[in-house]
This record gives sequence, C-alpha cells and structure tokens, in this order.
Amino acid sequence: MNDEYDAIVLGTGLKECILSGMLSVSGKKVLHIDRNKYYGGESASITPLDELYQRFNQPGEPGSEFGRGRDWNVDLIPKFLMANGQLVKLLIHTGVTRYLEFKSIEGSYVYKGGKISKVPVDQKEALASDLMGMFEKRRFRNFLVYVQDFKEDDPKTWKDFDPSKSNMQALYDKFGLDKNTQDFTGHALALFRDDEYLNEPAVNTIRRIKLYSDSLARYGKSPYLYPMYGLGELPQGFARLSAIYGGTYMLDKPIDEIVLGEGGKVVGVRSGEEIARCKQVYCDPSYVPDKVRRTGQVIRCICILDHPIPNTKDALSTQIIIPQKQVGRKSDIYVSLVSYTHQVAAKGWFLGMVSTTVETDNPEAEIKPGLDLFEPITKKFVTISDYLEPINDGTDSQVFISTSYDATTHFETTCLDVLDIFKRGTGEEFDFSKIKHELGDEEQ
Repeated sequence: MNDEYDAIVLGTGLKECILSGMLSVSGKKVLHIDRNKYYGGESASITPLDELYQRFNQPGEPGSEFGRGRDWNVDLIPKFLMANGQLVKLLIHTGVTRYLEFKSIEGSYVYKGGKISKVPVDQKEALASDLMGMFEKRRFRNFLVYVQDFKEDDPKTWKDFDPSKSNMQALYDKFGLDKNTQDFTGHALALFRDDEYLNEPAVNTIRRIKLYSDSLARYGKSPYLYPMYGLGELPQGFARLSAIYGGTYMLDKPIDEIVLGEGGKVVGVRSGEEIARCKQVYCDPSYVPDKVRRTGQVIRCICILDHPIPNTKDALSTQIIIPQKQVGRKSDIYVSLVSYTHQVAAKGWFLGMVSTTVETDNPEAEIKPGLDLFEPITKKFVTISDYLEPINDGTDSQVFISTSYDATTHFETTCLDVLDIFKRGTGEEFDFSKIKHELGDEEQ
C-alpha cells in the first residue's frame, strides 16, 4: 500500500466503482479501498435472505415458504437502467457488458386518480391511452410528433419555437396540453423529480423524452433494463474493468485518515501505520462526514410479494411513477417490481420497492399510495437514510465526493453525478473513445 497513486477511490458503491473504472481507463494509476468485505456499499445486493432479516433487525428467520435463501439477491437501492441511457453507454463502451446479462423490464406505468395506466410514448399509444379525453389525446399526439421530428441542429423542425430560449411551460401551452398531461409527461416520460423543469429551456425536456422513446424502441416493452442477479453485479463489473487497466483493489481495509498537506490539499490515505500517497481522493459521503451536509432524507420500503402488481397484465417486472400532484406532494413516489425471472428471488416470488423524498415527520405514511398498489404484502423492510451532498466541489482539497443515492428508480441522476465528479477531478469530459473495445488481450 506504500506506493504513490494518481487517485485513491474509497468505497465500492456503484458510483465509486464506475469512477474507478473511468479513471483507470483514462490512464490513471488507481488504488481502490473499501472498509467493507463486500462490494456495493449502501447500494449493495444482500444474499442470502436471512442476511436481509439480520440487516433490518427482523426477529426470527425467513420461513421455508421463501424457498432457498441463496436464491435471493435483494438490492438495497434498486434502480433500472434506461436502455439508451448514460450508464448503458458506459457499460457498452467500457466492455463491462461482457460480465453482465440484462433483462428488459416489462411495463412502465403512471399513477392517476388512484389507478395506474401505461405510459403512452408514441402516437398509437397516445390515442389508446385512458389517461386523457379524446381531444386531449389528439393534442398530445401532435406534441409527440413534434418531439419525434425535432432535431437540435435543424431549426426547420422547431416550428417557430426556439426551445433553447423558451421554457417547457411555453411548449406545453403551444400544444394546449392540460395540467394532467403535463404532469405525466414531465414525471413519467422526462423523469423529472419536481416541477422546476417547467421554467427551464424546453430543449432539456425534449432530450429526455427522446431518450425515453429511443430506449423504448430498443426492446419494446419498456425503456428499462435490469441486470440478472441484481445490481450487485454492476460494481464488480466496473471493478474488473479497473483491474484490467491496472487498478488495485483492497476490500476489508479500515480507513483511518485522509491525510492533507499544506494548503489543505490531499497527499494520501492512512490505514493503521500505512500511508498510501496520492494526488486525489474520490469517495462516498460516509468517508468524509466533515465535508458533507444533509439536505434531506429518502425513505425506501423493500417488499416481498407472492404476486405481480394488479392491473399490470401480470407483468413480472415494472416501474410505476406516482407524480407529486396526484398525491398532494412536492416530490414523486417511485415504485418498482422485479421477480424470480431476474434471479433475485425464489421461484414464484417478487421484490417490490417504494421510495420517495421525505417531506413530513411521518415518512411511512408518505409511501402509502405506493404500498397500496402492492397489497397484500408478505414482508416489509423499511429504511430512512440521509441524503448527503458535498459542501464544495473538491477542487481546492482534491477530495471529490459523490452525493447519496436519491429516491429515483432509474440511473440517470447517478450517471450525471459520476460524470460531473469525473470532470471536476480531471478537468475534462470523459472520453469514450479512449476505451479499447477489444479487452480480450488484457484479460489473459
């Protein structure tokens, strides 16, 4: 450990493993350390099932009805990948896909007036949707045609509307879309977490709807993918990538101090008597409690079910978004379901998750609309965790810190954080072209 490194990465959460892989690919000498014996940090997958009971201090052990304990891989923070999103691009470009197998999520739904409906994403679905009346369907269809035909580099497709200068509310108004349609478009298609986006340039939302639509076009049932055996495979895939490019890994290694030199710049990391010298440190918030602040909390409830979600055509996996306005909130509620078909549960069993940003002093009541969709629930595991953000951008100390994982059930915000940290730390955007696509030789 007494070598000198370009960068030391602390923690093996997914963000840190992706960063480790990106830094190694970019030619940096990387040491990656975790105080835990396992990969994943707070985003780990728990197996076998009795370990989940222990982690949540549940009395007793799982009964025989749950099958073999080792058939369960339960994500603490389940998230889906957009098929055409940043993380999939990263996986493909870096060759990590060779270690992983993905399965398409069967349904994408939105909640309105106490029931769920499929998210309409093309003209045909818009006209068949039960989310809108007949005239609104036509207006929404025209809006979708506009978005599909829109090209940023061709002003002729803008149709007398400059989306980089005008905001999204103005675009909705141009097509006469009502508040309900705006609601599911912004939250279930563009995946915004609140309504701030209405005041931002419309081009941001158009890009997001196109991403949803392009992702859906790749596999057909929904825009989302999920790895077989759960998300625990993802950090390990990026760890292998880092190792191929010369990265060194150490698990179960206590971190006693991030050593700062003159001017408060990092010079190394101490574990016991050993110090590994480095120019930069990248880490999750748990390693630097004095350099982060709490900006909120997230509640998550993992549910074990013996049935699919009603009114989803018995889909074995699905995402449901409950837009804030539908339940009188400031932030959305996210619902996801995966099952034995993803090798994360024993045969015939399902894993549901409800999550949201905490807004009151009774968080469990806040997720009730999501939990109601699951009934009856066999077993529940609830966590409330702090949402932490770095106090500064890290350029002065060269200690770059990720944010906690938010309540969303997709990876887009995770990727934006990783790419932002990479840019802060290296001064440049990540260059996908640096990656050798044929990794076979290095693996020997």
